[in-house]
Amino acid sequence: MKLLYFAWLKTKTGMAEEDVALPEDVATVGELLTWLEGRGANFADALSDRGAIRVAVNQSYAKPGDPVGPNDEVALFPPVTGG
Repeated sequence: MKLLYFAWLKTKTGMAEEDVALPEDVATVGELLTWLEGRGANFADALSDRGAIRVAVNQSYAKPGDPVGPNDEVALFPPVTGG
């Protein structure tokens, strides 16, 4: 799985993107975020406020119950506002 981090998530995790092997027990966006939080203090801090994080799977907005798979591209970013 390719993970992409944007804005302050990129700063807090210390990376813009990474390729990870998805654990077998991670099948949804919510489970992915929980697994990522367990990867270290920087991830736990970055993902501590789930309400401030948006997720896109293969360039489509996703909800916590939406599925993820090993070949997906998942982007994590703060809410986007326009004017």
